[in-house]
Amino acid sequence: MRATILFIIVFSLLPICFTQPWIGILTFSWLGYMNPHKFSWGAATDFPFAQIVAIAVLAGYLFTEDKDKFHMERETVFILILWILFTITSFTAFNPSVSWLMWQKTSKVLLMALITLPLINNKDKLRYLVLVIAFSLGLLGLKGAIFTILTGGVHNVRGPDNSFIGGEGDFALALNMTLPLLFFQARNESKKWLKFSLYACFLGSIISVIFTFRRGGFLALAVVVILLLLKSQRRFIAGILVAAAIFSAPFFIADKWFDRMETIETFEEDASAMGRINAWKMAWNIAKDRPLTGGGFDTYLTVYRIKYMPYPGAIMAGDVHSIYFEVLQEHGFIAFGFFMALLLSTLASMQKLKRQFKNIKSCSWICNYADMIQVSILAYMAGGVFLGRAYFDLFYHLVIIGVLVKVFAQRELEKINQGELPA
Repeated sequence: MRATILFIIVFSLLPICFTQPWIGILTFSWLGYMNPHKFSWGAATDFPFAQIVAIAVLAGYLFTEDKDKFHMERETVFILILWILFTITSFTAFNPSVSWLMWQKTSKVLLMALITLPLINNKDKLRYLVLVIAFSLGLLGLKGAIFTILTGGVHNVRGPDNSFIGGEGDFALALNMTLPLLFFQARNESKKWLKFSLYACFLGSIISVIFTFRRGGFLALAVVVILLLLKSQRRFIAGILVAAAIFSAPFFIADKWFDRMETIETFEEDASAMGRINAWKMAWNIAKDRPLTGGGFDTYLTVYRIKYMPYPGAIMAGDVHSIYFEVLQEHGFIAFGFFMALLLSTLASMQKLKRQFKNIKSCSWICNYADMIQVSILAYMAGGVFLGRAYFDLFYHLVIIGVLVKVFAQRELEKINQGELPA
């Protein structure tokens, strides 16, 4: 029944995705982040819904007049340079056949992020996009919280099976990046039912992160909570809400959660943590040996990794488990530099917008978006220390959303200078 409903919904939306491709971006985001097909059975489970929607969007882009230009802001250029470098390093990879497979997946992520630029061409469409992303992941967080309460917190909370966020660590990272979207969008909404729904997903997502039982997720959550409290206009109320979610958790937390968190202080005795350190040192050794190109995508899948492992007999992590070492190992120092530049540039651009518009009441939404993107990127940077998700689509999507905020902010400034908006 679920599969049938999903097929009807998606195929009914396809003509709209073609004639109004900006709605296709929303549909693609819903399918990509919530993964509704993973909650069905039969043919729908592995059906390429997102792919056919993407085709409709790209085809519709060619014909629609409702589109803007590609905005070549600094962050856009950095993404394009990274894409070029990823292509070059796939030619020089240890195992090109493995590398090209991951290049295809990454290229799809970058393409759909970039096509968002011309199609989301006003702030109303941007609001809908943020709401779709926030609810797509936030409802999964709320679902995880309900599951935790009903089961007494004895099971790990995970994302949809066989999806990019299926693992506990991946799910924790996605939710930590979504918390700012839920929080700041709720603050910006005037409709009470929408505000309540966003806050419910926000609190539920906090609980879900805790019950993924992932140390990296918990540490990133701490960073997010502190930043949100610092940026909250009503720090006292926000503190009470967050405290209610966190301090009620011990009533449901099983002993294994405390056992897992205690290993943060005793990581030298934890095989998993030491396996990651072994992987990080291997990544550094590869980067030193091949500083311009690295080993190519998915280097850890090749036999060459044994050559660079400092402790070949030690337990090895499943992958490099860090966005930073991942890019360094797979693409070398130049790509790593542009990857860091993309992160820092996005943070700097949002900070500049906040300084520029903080005293303009009619443009408070710009500062709200800037705060939202800053905290979400910082959540990615904190969670990414222990997780190899350098090609996570939500990160690149947020960077593009940041570019759109810059573009729309410039338009608002022009209206102010022309007297169309109050200064």
